Amino acid sequence: MVLPKVVGFKLDGSVHPGTTATDIVLTITQLLRKRGVVGQFVEFFGPGCASLTLADRATIANMAPEYGATMGYFPIDEQTIDFLRMTGRDSHNIAFTEAYLKAQGLFRVYDGSQPDPYYSGAIMELDLSSVKPCLAGPKRPHDRVELSNMKNDFNQCLKAPVGFKGYNISEDKLASTSKFTYDGHEYSLSHGSVVIAAITSCTNTSNPDVMLAAGILAKNAVNKGLKVKPYIKTSLSPGSGVVTRYFELAGVTTYLDQLGFTLAGYGCMTCIGNSGELHESVSEAITKEDIVASAVLSGNRNFEGRVHPLTRANYLASPPLVVAYALAGTTNIDFETEPIGQDSNGNNVFLRDIWPSRDEV
Repeated sequence: MVLPKVVGFKLDGSVHPGTTATDIVLTITQLLRKRGVVGQFVEFFGPGCASLTLADRATIANMAPEYGATMGYFPIDEQTIDFLRMTGRDSHNIAFTEAYLKAQGLFRVYDGSQPDPYYSGAIMELDLSSVKPCLAGPKRPHDRVELSNMKNDFNQCLKAPVGFKGYNISEDKLASTSKFTYDGHEYSLSHGSVVIAAITSCTNTSNPDVMLAAGILAKNAVNKGLKVKPYIKTSLSPGSGVVTRYFELAGVTTYLDQLGFTLAGYGCMTCIGNSGELHESVSEAITKEDIVASAVLSGNRNFEGRVHPLTRANYLASPPLVVAYALAGTTNIDFETEPIGQDSNGNNVFLRDIWPSRDEV
C-alpha cells in the first residue's frame, strides 16, 4: 500500500478578537492550495491548536476537499476528552480511552513538554494572530480576499480579462444600473448588487461561535432599524435542529426572521445550487444590463454557475458577514469607510457599530 505523505501544519499564537473560524479556514485553504497537498494528509499541530474550539477544528478539517488534501486532522487532546464528557459518554469508557491514548503516545498536550511530531511531508506554519477577516471569491474557494480590500478587489475583477478573477466589463459599462419594480416599489441593481444571501448548511453553520455571531449581529441591526431589501433572497438552512434550539435559547430567532433569514430546512441547499429561482423582475434586470450580481453564502464552494446561473460573483463568508452583506445590499462596499445603512433616525450605521464582540458571543 502506498502511504500518503503527511504535511505538518503548525499553528502558533491565538485568534484575534474580531476574527472568526471562517476567516481562519479561508486563510489556511489559500496557503495549502498554494503549496499543493493533493493526495496528502494534513495534520495540525503546535500551541495554537489549544486556542481553537472543537467546532473551529471541525470547520478547518471540513475544508479538506477545497484545499485538496485527502483529510485534515487534529490530534486527540483534552478538548476531545471534554467533547466525550459533554456528549454524555460513559465515564469509565472516557477514562479508559484517555489512559490508552496517553500510554500509546497519541495524546497531545500544548505546554511544550512534548517534542513536535515528525512528518513525512512539508512543514507549514501560521500565526493565528495574523489572520484577518476575509471572504473567498468571486469564483473559487481558495481565492481569499481580505475584508478591508474587498471593494478594491471586486472592482479590479470587473475590469480584468475573463477568468477566475475577471469579468472583462468595459469602461463604459462599469457604472451600469438596471431599474426594476418589485412588490410595487422601484429598485436598482448595479455590479456587485447582492441578490442571494444564504447561511447555508456546512460546518460553518455547525459552529455555534459564528452562528451566534450572525444572530447577535441581526439583533443589533434590527434594534438600529436596519432592513434587508425585500428582493434579496435570504435563507437559513443549518445542518441540524440543534442550531434552531440554541438560536431560540439565545433569543435571536425573531431578529433573523425579521431580516429574512428564516429557517428553510436542514441540509445542503444554496451551496449546491438549490437556491431556487430569483424573482422574475430581478432576473430580467440582471440580464437586461449584463449586471455582475453577487451571492454571499457561508458554504464551502462558490464555483461559477453553482449557486445560481445569474450570480456571477459568489463569495464565501462567515455567517455574520452573510448577514452584513445582505444588509448592505452589495459586495462593492468598503465597510471601514462606508455605512452599512441608516438607522431609524437617518443616521449612518457602520458595520463596526453592530458587530458583536467575542465576549458577547
